[in-house]
Amino acid sequence: MIILFDLDGTLIDSTEAIVESFHHSFKTHNHPHPKDEQITALIGYPLDIMFAKLEVQQNRIWDFVDTYRENYRKISTQKTILLHNAREAVLQAREFATLGIVTTKTGRYSKVLMEHFELMHHFEVLIGREDVERPKPDAQPILKALEALAKNDEDVWMIGDTKLDLISAKSAKVNSIGVLSGYDAFDALKEHTNVIFSDVLEAVGYLKNK
Repeated sequence: MIILFDLDGTLIDSTEAIVESFHHSFKTHNHPHPKDEQITALIGYPLDIMFAKLEVQQNRIWDFVDTYRENYRKISTQKTILLHNAREAVLQAREFATLGIVTTKTGRYSKVLMEHFELMHHFEVLIGREDVERPKPDAQPILKALEALAKNDEDVWMIGDTKLDLISAKSAKVNSIGVLSGYDAFDALKEHTNVIFSDVLEAVGYLKNK
């Protein structure tokens, strides 16, 4: 079995670091600040899409992204926490499955975070935003993770907290599980999967007992 995990809202909560870095970027570039709720509603999308949806002009988006990343890099480990039961879920999952991470976060920052939490060594692959041309909800990140694993295992599961994770899984023709520990509510998830749990440990427990 192969289990691919999303990060934000599935294994970690970096909301504080994300929101602070967005506001830092808006302040640096003298742009009107959105409300925190407007930012968190977009978590899961790539940064460039988030800034576009927050009304940053197209020709300035990558300047905002660069400023965001510079700040996020400085504060991410201090202002990110593991979600409840996340560590236990990873340790349990590694007992019976090959593990990977598929995220729209920048891969190198994601690795730093997971090394900070002393969990990175349990994962055989991590696909981040810079590793693909077409991020979730496209199938490419999941397909690239499976290609990197080079395993002929047809029992593949993607666990994520947003519809983007689940749509990506469906497009890649793999199974999916939604978790309610993150940013999308039950109604948004149930449109794209029949399997939904409160958190990632429940999801792993379900897979262990299949």
